[in-house]
Amino acid sequence: MFFCVYLLPMENALHEKVSQDILLKAYNHMMLAKAMADIYEENRNICKYVHSTSRGHEAIQLATAYQLKKEDWVSPYYRDESILLGIGFEPYQLMLQLLAKADDPFSGGRSYYSHPSSRDENKPKIVHQSSATGMQTIPTTGVAQGIKYIQDFNMQEFENNPVVVCSLGDNSVTEGEVSEALQFAALHQLPIIFLVQDNEWGISVTKDEARTCDAYDFVAGFTGLSRMRVDGTDFVESFEAMKKAVDFVRTERKPLVVCAKTVLIGHHTSGVRREFYRDEEDLTKHRAKDPGEILRKHLLETGTDEDLLKQITKKARLEAEEAFEKAKNAEDPKPETVMQHVFAPTPITEEAGIREPANGEKIVMVDAAIHAIQELMWKHPEALLYGQDVGERIGGVFRETVTLGKKFGSKRVFNTAIQEAYIIGSTAGMSAVGLKPIVEVQFADYIYPGINQLITEISKSNYLSGGKFPVSNIIRVPIGAYGGGGPYHSGSVESILANIKGIKIAYPSNAADFKGLLKAAYYDPNPVVMLEHKGLYWSKVPGTEDAKTIEPAEDYVLPFGKGKVIIEADKEETEKGRTLLVVTYGMGVYWAKEAAKNFNGRVEVIDLRTLIPLDEELVFERVKAHGKCIVLTEEQLNNSFAEAFAHRISKNCFKYLDAPVETMGSLDVPAVPINLILEKEMLPNAEKLSSKIEELLKY
Repeated sequence: MFFCVYLLPMENALHEKVSQDILLKAYNHMMLAKAMADIYEENRNICKYVHSTSRGHEAIQLATAYQLKKEDWVSPYYRDESILLGIGFEPYQLMLQLLAKADDPFSGGRSYYSHPSSRDENKPKIVHQSSATGMQTIPTTGVAQGIKYIQDFNMQEFENNPVVVCSLGDNSVTEGEVSEALQFAALHQLPIIFLVQDNEWGISVTKDEARTCDAYDFVAGFTGLSRMRVDGTDFVESFEAMKKAVDFVRTERKPLVVCAKTVLIGHHTSGVRREFYRDEEDLTKHRAKDPGEILRKHLLETGTDEDLLKQITKKARLEAEEAFEKAKNAEDPKPETVMQHVFAPTPITEEAGIREPANGEKIVMVDAAIHAIQELMWKHPEALLYGQDVGERIGGVFRETVTLGKKFGSKRVFNTAIQEAYIIGSTAGMSAVGLKPIVEVQFADYIYPGINQLITEISKSNYLSGGKFPVSNIIRVPIGAYGGGGPYHSGSVESILANIKGIKIAYPSNAADFKGLLKAAYYDPNPVVMLEHKGLYWSKVPGTEDAKTIEPAEDYVLPFGKGKVIIEADKEETEKGRTLLVVTYGMGVYWAKEAAKNFNGRVEVIDLRTLIPLDEELVFERVKAHGKCIVLTEEQLNNSFAEAFAHRISKNCFKYLDAPVETMGSLDVPAVPINLILEKEMLPNAEKLSSKIEELLKY
């Protein structure tokens, strides 16, 4: 039975009396929100950064905010300043962000107005979210997923069952990623409220241009997802509705969608002004439902003295003016702070533990992954693993998680739907509540639906929250060509990933490195993508036997940013200027090792092991020693990571070079062909590399 059946229509429900104190508190906040919006409009030359205000949405936002407790989580979107006022933030704090000041409590002057993030112990917590409308639903649902996990395993005591609120606009419900969040919340019965504020506009797009129905009707098909409608301009109705909604989720631990009808009194943003796209008839219709006026009328009708309301209005204006003046005069950020919080500090800075235990046995890379995750999960209850087909039934399409589901159960190792965006983006919310999600994208070629979450939510979280919300996760990505895999199962994506600032990337070439890097990734508080070459998983590809290594001990960790010389050139040959350096990673390591056999001590090979951070120091040192260098990749070459790195090598080692830094990679075709003859023609190999080395050694 839908929650709406006994909650709606509101006029048929028994009204619980809303106290006079709450009504006056709401009126004060509404007058503050109005005064703030008016001041911003009056000072457009000072309020130069793009911003939105909550005018027209105040009632539902305050009604929501007043229900929330310190254990709760809320994700306000960019029009939700009244939620922030309602949970206890002062106008001055909000204005510091409006004017991008150094003491902006949310981002330190890095992000837009009403883009909050907070770990304040006495307020509901707010995880970072981007401006991309609707995208906040996935990280916020990840928060609810994390809370359910914590409660299922009794990992934390709460005074009150936490409730998660995700606020979003009506037009953003058409986003596919919103549906992924709704689906997961309904399937797993998560304690979350999706508060949809429907003002019938999406910038200049009307509801009739954008959607067939409102959010209430749209979510009817999600079994297990309760729903309700409410007049979001009427504070009394909104307060009663949100009290019931929050009580329902706090008690029943089930998800709910609230579709709140609101109006847009202000501009879409200060940069997209109402006069650009709205006529007077539309503005008049919306102004007639001003929540402040509706509440004022209710207060007068129930006996509140009109002079008191005038005093509240006047006082709110004075408070907002004083806050604005103070914020205007606050210090700007110092230029030298611009690079702070790109990454959170990691405790793993040195190689440690036993890499080759006595009497150790050789293992393949895929077993290194299984053993490392197993050891971590035995030790750390906050670790969990999910993704497509990773559960007990098959343990991954490459059997890379086999046995883990059986050992740890379906609440810690489980399958998801085909939802790359949710798989990746949910880790931001899971991490925020203290968990360590290890997730898997089945093939590198299928990471693209999750790139939006990786860029907009995950990579920017630590930087834009001023260090409050680093995303601690591991995203496993099987990658590379492995013999007839074809165009959608053989691709390389490292250049795309390497262009995302704020994530780390590992690309191990053998079992020992894999295990050590995965352990380091677990203890790293930053987002980590583990690129795992499918052709190296079992060392079945000819020439990759060395990917099998002695299994390191459980305590072994290998820090990121530490490359390794895996073949040294002969020193005498180097002194004569007759040697060359190959810099590579992944499968390239084995092409380079095979090719080096043809040159009797004249080729040195570096395995980078991680791409971000990158061991430039080692590479530059060895390039200066040899004077000649090839950067080898499996990727298509033009505009690649390899070419970009080759430029940096040239710039830093120019006066030591005997010849231009060369690059070698796959042919520049859109995909890896499935036919083995065509695949071989496209990819690099030891023979092709040998020809390139021979050519360069002539210098």
